[in-house]
Amino acid sequence: MSDRNPEYDFKWCPGCGDFGVRRALEQAMEKYIIETEVPVETNVVVAGIGCSGNMVHLLEGPQPYGFHGIHGRTLPVAMGIKMSRPELNVVVTAGDGDFLGIGFEHVGPQAARNLDVTAIVMDNGVYGLTKGQSSPTTGMGVVTSSTPYGKVEAPVNPLPLYLTMGVSYVASAMSTKIKDMAGLIFDAMMHPGFSIVHVQSPCTEYNDTYELLKGNAKKGIEPVAWSIPDKHDPEDLDAAFKVATSGGIPMGLLYRDTERLTFDKQKSKLAEKAVVQTAEELIASYAI
Repeated sequence: MSDRNPEYDFKWCPGCGDFGVRRALEQAMEKYIIETEVPVETNVVVAGIGCSGNMVHLLEGPQPYGFHGIHGRTLPVAMGIKMSRPELNVVVTAGDGDFLGIGFEHVGPQAARNLDVTAIVMDNGVYGLTKGQSSPTTGMGVVTSSTPYGKVEAPVNPLPLYLTMGVSYVASAMSTKIKDMAGLIFDAMMHPGFSIVHVQSPCTEYNDTYELLKGNAKKGIEPVAWSIPDKHDPEDLDAAFKVATSGGIPMGLLYRDTERLTFDKQKSKLAEKAVVQTAEELIASYAI
């Protein structure tokens, strides 16, 4: 990667926003281990396919368990892990194409279940690994390798969609704000339920939006990203919708619902109602 770090075999381009996400995840996981007093092996990172999928291979320091899944199926894999080992801290790392394209069908069901996992979605507005095709969050009219005359579909606005689907923790971050992002990821991991931290993580090769996000006063470019005011109440769903639909890209915690039971706790309550039968009783129940 560089003369200073010749041993690193990174699969990301220089300046990629995913570097910042990696650092924030490392900091959040380190804090989680200290706060909960659990070993690193109680953490699992489930990665999808795409640039973001390399996250599972590139974390430094003591290693959590890692599972590199298939395209768009990070949430089903995470659900399988959480159902079999509910005590584990399961973190999904995925890209906007992976999570909001083929994988979007899984967001609603996990929100309905309130599966206790954390998803970190790295949004660069393109399919970067496969050379810059348009993704669900690519802006309308943008020219990409798959839309040479401009994209005709309107872009997905993920934040209000997460809220509509019932995700119980929704936050928004930017890859350059590592400290803020690490705090949100840690908070999401501690949250009892389905949490999503949606990160603006620009692709320097195919969709460099750094200047658009941060603004440039000399060029007269107003920043698209803005900080959610401190007075915002994240327990108020209506207020969260207002923030999510106010234009631009809000940064910070939009919504948090701690009242809902998680999927594993709901499952445990159902198990208490189940009638335990012996093998003989089960066989007899099928007899005609």
